[in-house]
Amino acid sequence: MKKNAAIAGAAFLMATSAIGPGFLTQTSLFTEQLLTSFGFVILISVLLDIGAQLNIWRIITVSENRAQDIANKILPGMGFFLAALIAFGGLVFNIGNIAGAGLGFNVLTGLSAETGAILSCCIALGIFWYKEAGRLIDQFVKVLGLLMILLTVYIAFSSNPPVTDALFRTIWPEQTDIIKIVTLVGGTVGGYISFAGAHRLLDAGIKGKQQIKQVTKSSVNGILITSLMRYLLFLAALGVVMQGTKLDPGNPAASVFSAAAGG
Repeated sequence: MKKNAAIAGAAFLMATSAIGPGFLTQTSLFTEQLLTSFGFVILISVLLDIGAQLNIWRIITVSENRAQDIANKILPGMGFFLAALIAFGGLVFNIGNIAGAGLGFNVLTGLSAETGAILSCCIALGIFWYKEAGRLIDQFVKVLGLLMILLTVYIAFSSNPPVTDALFRTIWPEQTDIIKIVTLVGGTVGGYISFAGAHRLLDAGIKGKQQIKQVTKSSVNGILITSLMRYLLFLAALGVVMQGTKLDPGNPAASVFSAAAGG
């Protein structure tokens, strides 16, 4: 039971780590720029994401070593350099996550973005200071992940997007953009995001060749959850844009939800 919770928790941890302010902003803006053809960009990025994450998670869990330890074994000192890069990237991106949480509080409650960011930090610190944090995080990210998906499903239906055209252009696009594909891949499986899920499995004792099936399942599920959320947000934004609404460049994702919900 605990093993299954850890497997699901690792998938949701990876997915919710990827679905941050950058994810929401990129999806909204890229939809406005490419319209229905953005579905093709999402499809290609999903295939690349699965390949990259499967490779990373299998190497880490089968070797039973964290990413920095593997790097040090390959080339002494490389692990410390990798850890420094991830720490720096994590700091930069988490500043963005805190800012995004602040914007979320602002939309929900009317509080300033600064106050919302402080409250978000306090909630996060409370979670990680708790001695049973690992188990709590597994449950916390699953509940929030499901809630996030359900809310986005509602917004996607409310915006009344051209679903048939979107599905067709996902396979046969009118236009595409390699830079946007690379951006989506980097935002989904770049840096600490992929390592976080694999390291969570190690912490839960899910490692070794005998666990490869569970690792594969958790890895692919993480990408599929992320991709489902991105496609739903794409449909929501598409419906709003096709109705002639101009997205707010300061908070494009919020303007999608506001317009679709009648705000």
